[in-house]
Amino acid sequence: MLHSKELLNSILRQDFHSFIIKVFNTINPGAEYYPSKHIRIITDYLNAVQSGDINRLIINIPPRSLLQSICVSVAWPAYLLGVNPTKRIMVASYSQILSIKHSLDCQFILNSDWYKELFPSTILSKPHNQKSKFLTTANGFRFATSVGGSATGEGSDILIIDDPHNPTQIHSYKIRKKVYRLV
Repeated sequence: MLHSKELLNSILRQDFHSFIIKVFNTINPGAEYYPSKHIRIITDYLNAVQSGDINRLIINIPPRSLLQSICVSVAWPAYLLGVNPTKRIMVASYSQILSIKHSLDCQFILNSDWYKELFPSTILSKPHNQKSKFLTTANGFRFATSVGGSATGEGSDILIIDDPHNPTQIHSYKIRKKVYRLV
């Protein structure tokens, strides 16, 4: 019979939606997580990408709604690296500052005690631990950049483009076209 902590860890390893809730509560202490069918749908699609059933996925949700950045840019890379510490993940946003924030949130999760217990094989490499890029001891990584920023020489298994448009430039055809070329 599993003890409650072992049961919780088993659920967190197998159910990405539960993992997101744990991540949310870790990076937003005291804030309340409100369940949403949209988050469940996002997790189902991300699971399909992880399993290889979907090769390309576009999620269109207005900025600052429904926690999509926490799900896709923070929790999912942490989960992927937990399941496979060799996974190479690149995450881009319209702003380097926003990309770095998500990277630091993801690092915070990987450094948490509960994550280390959940995924003991995923260990951050101390000499290669930067704000914009951190590596595991198995040479997996999460690399943060901006749309139009430098990613030269950085290959990845997973490319995430989250909030590619600056809200003040969203109506610019030229800017939208630049982002679409990335995809």
